[in-house]
Amino acid sequence: MRNYIEETYRQVQLQEGPQVIEQFLLHCYFQPGLPGKELARKVMLPVPVATAIKKELIKAGALQARNGLACTEDGLAYVENGLGFGGLDRTLYNKLMQDESAWKNELADVYNELESILSERPQVNVQLDQAKCTAETSMRRALLCLRNHALVGKKVLCVGDDDLVSVSLALLLKRLFPGKAGGAGKIEVVDIDERFLQYIRDVAQQRNLAIQCHHADLREPLPARLHRQFDCFFTDPPYTLQGMSLFLSRGISGLQPRKGLPVFLSFAHKSPDFTLQMQQKFVQAGLSVREVLSHFNEYEGAQLLGGKGQMIVLVTTEQTAPIVKEAYRKPLYTGEEVRSQRLYRCKRCAQVAKVGANERVKTIEALKSKGCPRCRQTRFELISRCSVARHADHD
Repeated sequence: MRNYIEETYRQVQLQEGPQVIEQFLLHCYFQPGLPGKELARKVMLPVPVATAIKKELIKAGALQARNGLACTEDGLAYVENGLGFGGLDRTLYNKLMQDESAWKNELADVYNELESILSERPQVNVQLDQAKCTAETSMRRALLCLRNHALVGKKVLCVGDDDLVSVSLALLLKRLFPGKAGGAGKIEVVDIDERFLQYIRDVAQQRNLAIQCHHADLREPLPARLHRQFDCFFTDPPYTLQGMSLFLSRGISGLQPRKGLPVFLSFAHKSPDFTLQMQQKFVQAGLSVREVLSHFNEYEGAQLLGGKGQMIVLVTTEQTAPIVKEAYRKPLYTGEEVRSQRLYRCKRCAQVAKVGANERVKTIEALKSKGCPRCRQTRFELISRCSVARHADHD
């Protein structure tokens, strides 16, 4: 089958990348009859550039100009078979694309299913900076991917996935393509935590979801089999500058080498100075910022994050490349960067227990699991916290 998008891109050579040609063609598919100026506005291109795209797609045989622009039979076949839109519930798709709140009614059944799945996911490991996002946040991330034209017919990589975004994406695809086994897209996950990977595998098998999982330590380079093949990636990395840079680098390694691909980065709200350092890392990686959605992410019981986090949508450019290419051996997680010791008092017998990276009990979750060393009760209150100097052998 002819690739009309690549053919047109070779002729027009848009600075925005081939994705905008795909969006142009999709608008003609879903809204036949649109005039050229309206299409230019929808894809945010100057009218002369949009006109050049129109002419090339007509010349190639994908579009026809009759009372506006519409797909030819070959163009329709390309969108449905080549781009993966065949079998789509178009009514649902249009509602989700046009109204950001429509999912609350249209996907109520999917959301309830997702809530049930997330309620059974493994306990977080705070030493890996894991924090559970809410079911609504996970669903909204999937919808954000859809609205950025990065889901249907695409290959999506989740760089770490304790939030089960892979499941949200797959459930959304399944709902959009009711008659197509596995939906119309491919989702893969890479994570170091085998507990979450196995849970995702189990959920995918039980519900016939198109998700593939890979166990890997992201301190090491991304496995070669995952290089240069994905259309976008999601990551909610450790909330350190090093962690963000490393996870972005591993995700970039997995992307196809083309500009205009979206990157969905979830990160804590930070100070202006830290944010400036983040932006410098984006420039170093050759990524441009498309959108910053404050308070987009909500987390269960994440007091240190204030329960909220931002979603930063980045876009690849011709200069995009990983910052970290080799194995990474320096401190990565928050607990490695700033070690702390915390004292907790048992609410029943007042026994005080030490918790910290240098202690026998590493986390409050572990303390609750073991129970009070004196009475085995599992309710504690924090009475003090202090930083602990890291030893030279950890540097």
